[in-house]
Amino acid sequence: IHPLMLGYSQQAVALTERLRERDIPFAAIRPRTVPEGTARLRITLSAAHSEADVDRLLDALEACA
Repeated sequence: IHPLMLGYSQQAVALTERLRERDIPFAAIRPRTVPEGTARLRITLSAAHSEADVDRLLDALEACA
């Protein structure tokens, strides 16, 4: 599990929405689950993910950030 720290809830929600538009589902992790100012996306990788899957995620994060 890799946290992508974003800080504010609004940033996490907006990035989640942009990723979903690219068919990459995420849930924003925000306060009350985490402390105020530490909103994030939780990236979970497994052996089932291919190198192409990881590249697609990285490309989408770069385009959406």
